[in-house]
Amino acid sequence: MPIRNFSIIAHIDHGKSTLADRLLQETHAVSAREAKAQFLDSMDLERERGITIKASAVSVKWPYKGEEYELNFIDTPGHVDFAYEVSRALSACEGAILVVDSTQGIQAQTVANAYLAIGNDLTIIPVVNKIDLPSADADGVAMEVEQVLGMPAEDCIYVSAKTGQGIRELLDAVCEKLPGPPPPTTKKLRALIFDAKYDDYRGVVIYVRIFDGTLKLGDKIRMMGTGRTFPVTEVNRYTPFIQRIKELGTAQVGSICASIKTLADVRVGDTITLENDPADDPLPGYEEPKQMVFCDFYPSSADATGAGGKKGDFEAMREAIEKLRINDASFTYEVQHSEALGFGFRCGFLGLLHMDIIQERLEREGGVEVVQTAPTVSYRILKTDGEEVEIHNPADLPDPGIISEIREPIVKVEVICPDECIGDLMKLCDSRRGIFKGQRFLAEGRQILDYELPLGEIIYDFYDKLKSITRGYGTMDYELVEFRADRLAKVNILVNGDAVEALSTICHRDMAEHRSRMILQKLKEQIDRHQFEIPLQAAVGGKVIARETIKSLRKNVIAKCYGGDISRKRKLLEKQKEGKKRMKQIGSVSIPQSAFLAILDQGD
Repeated sequence: MPIRNFSIIAHIDHGKSTLADRLLQETHAVSAREAKAQFLDSMDLERERGITIKASAVSVKWPYKGEEYELNFIDTPGHVDFAYEVSRALSACEGAILVVDSTQGIQAQTVANAYLAIGNDLTIIPVVNKIDLPSADADGVAMEVEQVLGMPAEDCIYVSAKTGQGIRELLDAVCEKLPGPPPPTTKKLRALIFDAKYDDYRGVVIYVRIFDGTLKLGDKIRMMGTGRTFPVTEVNRYTPFIQRIKELGTAQVGSICASIKTLADVRVGDTITLENDPADDPLPGYEEPKQMVFCDFYPSSADATGAGGKKGDFEAMREAIEKLRINDASFTYEVQHSEALGFGFRCGFLGLLHMDIIQERLEREGGVEVVQTAPTVSYRILKTDGEEVEIHNPADLPDPGIISEIREPIVKVEVICPDECIGDLMKLCDSRRGIFKGQRFLAEGRQILDYELPLGEIIYDFYDKLKSITRGYGTMDYELVEFRADRLAKVNILVNGDAVEALSTICHRDMAEHRSRMILQKLKEQIDRHQFEIPLQAAVGGKVIARETIKSLRKNVIAKCYGGDISRKRKLLEKQKEGKKRMKQIGSVSIPQSAFLAILDQGD
């Protein structure tokens, strides 16, 4: 039976998941009664937000020219923060369907995903979607595809994923135009682990693509990366319902269970082979993703061990993070300790949305309440002795006396926007220390702006401001290009004279005072008034650059004095003053958790 392996790629909200729904219905894999919107999006979070977070693989059959073809396709996410999911999906395929919205045209992630597929030597079928809408300009968008991506406009297939128009033609094109899988290079089993998840009853469920050989029920397999061996207890394929089978052949996609209980035994990108007849070399696997944003996750209470034999909050969070790491290999974590928040984890993410999704999945799937600190980016520090170190937390910055220079991550940003918004977008980029690199014509009424920007300047609210300026029509894509030295400094936030490391940040010296004043004003709103006056200060080194004061709660001690000598009132006031001074020396300031997120919104 001929096999075609392909992925569906596009910009966010261009109709990938709806197209996948129609493919399932047209191939009769899902009946009209079973069908529902976003069928392959299994998480409630995906349905609530209307986005795809995890790539989903499914196998269907389609007859073409007297032969029945097996089509294995993967529905991928569209947001830039989940680009690692897309790259993993593409490495398991030979072709890709590139979906473009006929009402919006080519967007930032359309270009990025197309180049990702070209870089993997995949055959691409361009598809113009949503042709049923009154505002659709299918021919104009097809010409955009030709101008920007170099694919002939006549090769574009016009479809409506909503009504099903053009779906049969697309399935025929997949069978005709996409290449079949390459012939096996060895008879020995080599299977690539492209995803995994933890099941409470079956252990770790492994999703594999077979490149060489055959995997059968009952085989004893070996993980080539870890060297561990397990007997295969279950072999499944998704059609998209779980279907038990006895074997997976070359180029097929499915899942296996092997009673794996230890999460560390499975690594995404590892190669599976047979214990009795092992392959000589593993498959190339995946390139490790480069985390862009870092923040700390702490349990809501500092109960690390638990009481009465119960699992402590910290241990419960560790277990939840380990299970989630199996399912999403693109974030990292390590144990962290804070004087203010106790034990937690320093986590690295691909972007702010990725961070938000991981936090919500921890709370929903892991059942733990998470306290999150403000996000930061990584910096490279060149010391005076020539040593270079990388830090992910401002608290880890070495002593200023031994720092030669601080290098920040610089990203190449590609913004696609309407013509009338270019001036405002240039002002926004200039205010974030952007360097203008070029301007290109995309289509009538739309242009591409190329900028180099510090990553630390765009991770907070840059995307929101971009959407606001362009009234939702602007899109952006970015990639890391280098670490560049600049006049950066660590800003310490002092509450009642004590530095709070969780609130410290690294920013440019020219913007330090402005940013510090905004942070202190937000802290002043978040921290409750105490019985004594609380100074809030921002300092660079030993120099205080901004200050706010939270006034004390004051009791009127002279309310009981009706007339009489002024010395009596003065004596009571002096006594109160001494008491407040003593209280300030021994009193501690209670900082609410909301204060740790106060520096998130650094709007200008």
